[in-house]
Amino acid sequence: MDGKIIVTYKVLCQSDLNKDISLSDLLANEKVLKVIKSEFAKGLRNIELSSQSEDASLRVATIKELHTFKVSKDDFADLLALAEDDATTKKLFKKDCDRVELIDIETFII
Repeated sequence: MDGKIIVTYKVLCQSDLNKDISLSDLLANEKVLKVIKSEFAKGLRNIELSSQSEDASLRVATIKELHTFKVSKDDFADLLALAEDDATTKKLFKKDCDRVELIDIETFII
């Protein structure tokens, strides 16, 4: 059986941001508290902010464009190198953007 693989990847940069911030860290920040109070409790005094769940978090991450290409199923072992070659061919690598991350690998039979 002949098969193909569709590979989805994104280009990574040195300046990319990918950070989780806990709700308790946000509520400990005076600037964040001030903004929340001024937005949701305008004109009120003696306001306290609290959370029911201490393990809640927010993710702050750089939005990346996803790129795809097709290869033969026999090239499975070389997918990372092929993704880097595809990014080079499409001139996606810039000054500090020189790595790829494989996002999805989908196989299908022809």
